[in-house]
Amino acid sequence: MEYQRRRWQAASEAAQEVDDDGREDRSPADLSLSEQLRDLDAAAERAGENIRQRLARMPPANALMPTALGNALRAGEIRAGERYGLTTLTSWPRIFPQLSQPLAKALAAARDALDTAVNLCYSFLACAATMGFAVYDESDKWWLPAAALAIAGLAYKGAVTAAQAYAQLIHVVYDLHRFDLVKALHYRLPRREDEWELFQRISDDLADQEVTLPYDHGTSGPNERDRCT
Repeated sequence: MEYQRRRWQAASEAAQEVDDDGREDRSPADLSLSEQLRDLDAAAERAGENIRQRLARMPPANALMPTALGNALRAGEIRAGERYGLTTLTSWPRIFPQLSQPLAKALAAARDALDTAVNLCYSFLACAATMGFAVYDESDKWWLPAAALAIAGLAYKGAVTAAQAYAQLIHVVYDLHRFDLVKALHYRLPRREDEWELFQRISDDLADQEVTLPYDHGTSGPNERDRCT
């Protein structure tokens, strides 16, 4: 856990340094070197964007997990719907049935890749442990468990990458289908300025809190609208 906190802190500090460097004042002598300055600005912007992307793939500091794989999954769990006011963990089972077929297939493929990489990691870790016991007194064969351990490390790296891709697809689900969730629950579609409030109230409702939301069954007659508490 401490290692993950240090990684998050280092990325945050690097992002701040890039922003500060981009805001530094330049003297007239420097401004005469316009091409060099443009190159430096472009490089600083690329570095800053890379760092911001790294931070986006990690959860907030107070939600960090002990492993990189856990952090990749946690970032998707607590950021995908929260950007719109929805609690991801409670709304996901309701929004998943609304997915388009291409997106559902992409999610399934990403989840399969994640499961495969995790299973490979565990399998080669078990092989490394077994071979380590088997050849502990045969130094000329120590390369066998070492090779299995190296492959397990590569598989873990692949699992982290697959988890990041899966989390990104969860973000896409909420980008494209959050209003399908509203219609499936038979609530009125919100105006842009009311979107955040509506999704927060839906999240409260899914968490069994007392809220009042107007049903909309596709009819405009006031007598055909119900209310729930």
